[in-house]
Amino acid sequence: MEGLQGIMDFVACHVPSYLGKYDLLKGLKDGGTFLLNSTWDAETTKGHLPAEMKRYLAQHKINFYIINATKLAAELGLGSRTNTIMQSAFFKVSGVIPFDKAVEEMKKAIYKSYGKKGDQIVNMNYAAVDAGANYVERVEVPSQWGSLTLEAKTAAGDRPEFITKIVDPINALAGDDLPVSAFVGREDGTWEAGTSAYEKRGIAAAIPAWVGENCIQCNQCAYVCPHAAIRPFLLTEAEVSAAPSGTQVVDGNGALKEYKFRIQVSPLDCTGCGSCANVCPAPKKALDMKPLEAQLVAEEPRWEYMHHKVGYKAGVVDKTKTVKNLQFEQPLFEFSGACAGCGETPYIKAITQLFGEDMIVANATGCSSIYGGSAPSTPYCKNRVSGRGPAWANSLFEDNAEFGLGLHVGVEKMRERLRLTMEAALADGGKCSAQIKAAMQEWIAGMNSTEASRAAADKLLPLVEKSAAGCEYCKQIAELKQYLVKKSQWIFGGDGWAYDIGYGGLDHVLASGQDVNVLVMDTEVYSGGQSSKATPVGAVAKFASAGKRIRKKDLGAMAMTYGYVYVAQVAMGANQNQYLQAIKEAEAYPGPSLVIAYAPCINHGNKYGMGMSQTTEKKAVESGYWHLWRYNPLLEAEGKNPFTLDSKEPDWSKFQEFIHDEVRYTSLLKLFPKEAEELFAAAQENAQWRYGTYLRFAAMEYAKK
Repeated sequence: MEGLQGIMDFVACHVPSYLGKYDLLKGLKDGGTFLLNSTWDAETTKGHLPAEMKRYLAQHKINFYIINATKLAAELGLGSRTNTIMQSAFFKVSGVIPFDKAVEEMKKAIYKSYGKKGDQIVNMNYAAVDAGANYVERVEVPSQWGSLTLEAKTAAGDRPEFITKIVDPINALAGDDLPVSAFVGREDGTWEAGTSAYEKRGIAAAIPAWVGENCIQCNQCAYVCPHAAIRPFLLTEAEVSAAPSGTQVVDGNGALKEYKFRIQVSPLDCTGCGSCANVCPAPKKALDMKPLEAQLVAEEPRWEYMHHKVGYKAGVVDKTKTVKNLQFEQPLFEFSGACAGCGETPYIKAITQLFGEDMIVANATGCSSIYGGSAPSTPYCKNRVSGRGPAWANSLFEDNAEFGLGLHVGVEKMRERLRLTMEAALADGGKCSAQIKAAMQEWIAGMNSTEASRAAADKLLPLVEKSAAGCEYCKQIAELKQYLVKKSQWIFGGDGWAYDIGYGGLDHVLASGQDVNVLVMDTEVYSGGQSSKATPVGAVAKFASAGKRIRKKDLGAMAMTYGYVYVAQVAMGANQNQYLQAIKEAEAYPGPSLVIAYAPCINHGNKYGMGMSQTTEKKAVESGYWHLWRYNPLLEAEGKNPFTLDSKEPDWSKFQEFIHDEVRYTSLLKLFPKEAEELFAAAQENAQWRYGTYLRFAAMEYAKK
């Protein structure tokens, strides 16, 4: 890294929260230029600069400029997209080419890139170019900054050694400086869980402020949050008294009347998407998006208090009963690097709240593997009370289903060894006490139930650990203690994996009859933007630039043909409870299960933005673009139809409106208007044909066998 010193003429920082996190000026030449996207005026900006940066600016005579690109982008309708503004400002202050020429070329590039997306988007970007030039401001650097004294940095005392010695240096872009010896004992690639909680990226421009008097305590905001950054907390009177000054609480309602209630955001982990505020169903919104800076000082200590001191009173209500109840359970998937407003991550988070303490995840390569575990960030974490959490691993794109099946079979072989060991102990008259044998019999009877196996394990494990020194049976059981509780095996991936490249393996796993659960997050496009067999007719994607010409594959209906696979098609934003029921049924089903979840993606180009992902899911179902249903083979044995159509009859008049809200469809209108109208009509016909198929499934009669 030393070789970088003095080689750069220009450095820009687009995210104000990076100040102090990274050595932003390292390598910047004497007399070079530093451009900062600052949400403050010049004098306030000076107050936010770290001492190290101030001294570097003065000692190296750096030309310092600021521009509030965040505010400008929002005013222009670009949301959080500041790049064009910052690029224009770069050309304005750097002088690398004549600025008029730069503007001309930028606008040519904008038209080439966005012309097919409509005049509105083109004009917004043209305005961004002009704003970058008009609002950039030079900040004078006081000469006295050059003699500032720097204080030695000390790590916070509550940060684990793994974080301070490995994670923090990598996050600070100093990973190359770590010696090989730093990884001794981790040669197999094992990584600590929950490291994302220590990143505190602070990337949101605005975060939700809770208005307690308006809140109806439904907890929907927490359910849909893509990053688990907003959560409900229940407080005793003593906990309220010890809370940071000014902490607002309200009386709990329903079964929670003995507690005080609060919705709390983690300000530095929130991405500012606004999903929580958008889904709030209160007559008067209980969440108001306000600037991060205005809330950070008060809300950060409140988050720390709620999370670390108050904790999660999950046992107060049955988490499996309702969406509201589930949100009092600690999420074991938090603060990932997924896009703000991501449509995938709320599905994963809910699964970890239900099953995370006994969960094993095999993750296909794609978006879900990148935000699921990109070193040094690991969002899967441990329950703060039990110390248990998901075990996660990423295999190849093409073999993830087989990988997950292998994990399951391996675990079941070890559990079978436990059963055989206990049966041998039971047959061997005098080796084990009657108390131990009773616990063994209880475990064998309930070994295939998570709840029953845990209850039996809680009785058995202390007994065998105490007797391990003098009993070979007890010793073997104690050595395999991690397998005593039945595991919840999940296989995660996107449509590119499940519909295309990994389909052969997925089909093999479903056909095996093994007790594994598969979650397919269907964005209808590969993570890289390529068309997949999940892409509907008329949608534009890579390798389908003139619109997809063939019908979307019905993966769920294909899986149903086996007759012994549980299948569900879900969309959280359309029916929150249906998704909760589906994942509970999938886990409870004694065989393979497949849950296909509609997930809005930034690649769709929805004109309302990713903060409206949940509303997009709702509209998809209302318009007939997506349908909700469950297929549970266990119902057939009861003489019931195993197929349940959970969504109402669509309002087909809304179908064209829905697809016209997304650039992946409307861009086709710009390029091939005649073909677009034909393909859009075909897309609706396909959706109606599919709905008709589901109606026939739902009308079938079954007699009890």
